[in-house]
Amino acid sequence: MSRRRRVYEGKAKVLFEGPEPGTLVQYFKDDATAFNNKKKGTITGKGVLNNRISEYLMTRLGDVGIPTHFVRRLNMREQLIKEVEIIPIEIVVRNVAAGSLSSRFGIAEGTSLPRSIVEYYYKSDELDDPMVIEEHITAFGWATPQELDEILSMSLRVNDFLSGLFFGLGIRLVDIKLEFGRLYEGDEMRIVLADEISPDNCRLWDVKTNEKLDKDRFRRDLDRVEEAYQEVARRLGILPESGPRDLQGPSTIQ
Repeated sequence: MSRRRRVYEGKAKVLFEGPEPGTLVQYFKDDATAFNNKKKGTITGKGVLNNRISEYLMTRLGDVGIPTHFVRRLNMREQLIKEVEIIPIEIVVRNVAAGSLSSRFGIAEGTSLPRSIVEYYYKSDELDDPMVIEEHITAFGWATPQELDEILSMSLRVNDFLSGLFFGLGIRLVDIKLEFGRLYEGDEMRIVLADEISPDNCRLWDVKTNEKLDKDRFRRDLDRVEEAYQEVARRLGILPESGPRDLQGPSTIQ
């Protein structure tokens, strides 16, 4: 197996130098974390499933005009992506009260919101990803007002499209966390959707039973964590025929 230079390792993925300038190889791990890395564990086969799920959803989003960093899937655990400058803001779009929104405002989990609510969080595990407002983002130079307008518009489009896609599969998109980056091509720069879209960064509930089909099963010590990820892939029609078998990561050089 070819040796690649490791560029970055996060909680759920590793980025390696890509085969061409301006590209990276994104490797999906089985590692699972919660509460800003305070809880750690492993979800067997998660990397394989998230790679397939994110590939499918990023491709569908690209088909409806949402620019993304995704290029193509390489194998069971890796995909080729465009190298972008990540904007250090997490955008959370909420459709149903759950998680921190319920605890902060005393709203019963599962309560439908009057409209989709967008929240911004500064990406920093050390600071526990604090919630910020537009004034913070523009004043501290994390994004310009024009970039933030574009990010907000794209986030709502992503949420609307995926809400409809998942609802057709009997799944409610409760909320979703999105990340964006600056893609430089020659003298031009554009904002594109980055990171991944999977049960790691979406809350997904069965429409009929409200059964959780996402990482909340890990966060809350529920059973059948692996099966929940498999169920999402099954409903999307992309569960690997052999199942989420293990695949070793690439050899690396520092």
